[in-house]
Amino acid sequence: MSETPAPEKPTVILTGASRGIGHATVQRFSQEGWRVITCSRETIPEDCKADPNWTHHIAADLGDPDSRAEFVKEANRVLAGGPLHSLVNNAGVSPKTPIKERLGCLNGDLSAWRSVFELNFFTPLVLARGFAASLAKGKGAIVNITSIAGHAVHPFAGSAYSTSKAALSGLTREMAVEFADLGVRVNAVAPGEIETAMLSPETDILIPRIPLHRLGQPADVAAAIFYLSSPDSNYVTGTEIFVTGGQHLY
Repeated sequence: MSETPAPEKPTVILTGASRGIGHATVQRFSQEGWRVITCSRETIPEDCKADPNWTHHIAADLGDPDSRAEFVKEANRVLAGGPLHSLVNNAGVSPKTPIKERLGCLNGDLSAWRSVFELNFFTPLVLARGFAASLAKGKGAIVNITSIAGHAVHPFAGSAYSTSKAALSGLTREMAVEFADLGVRVNAVAPGEIETAMLSPETDILIPRIPLHRLGQPADVAAAIFYLSSPDSNYVTGTEIFVTGGQHLY
């Protein structure tokens, strides 16, 4: 009696994977038995190279159109025409002045705004297009990482970052409708104050405005990302989940 072959692992492509929310999300998908393909400007940490589910890491600067195009080409080569079950658009940038001052509408070079939108907004769109065929084969999901700052003026997040994330929220809705014809779901996760390297040292003053009275952990965001990628959310699309401890209610 021949043995039934084991089903293939579902595959996720995740950007901005080397630290913070991205790294925690890699760990969550790996724990769930997914095949993980990642991208960041840095190489992956040494202790992660032993993870058998983390099969490929592609170093690229996704804010650069040429580097981004090469990433799409290389990742599709790795997929080899097979299905993709989740694309997590996590890579993002929130620039500050040299003295860590918030960049608003009246200060800073406009070229910085273009760089922010290139990575935070155009990259998710380009990657969604670039992996659309594989996502359709996998009846997969796209998860865009937005931000609480995309829904209200934030004391520390700059105007370029906030407006790029607001635009990404709008893009998520548009994509959800169009990608539905491919059998692909598109949702977003909007983190609040999460303990990562991007967090401002002054963030503690915001804790009184967080109903759960604490900062979030990267694993909290990773859990929401995984839910939106998994079969548990098969009838969920065009939705944005706030992982803010209730901060967005004010």
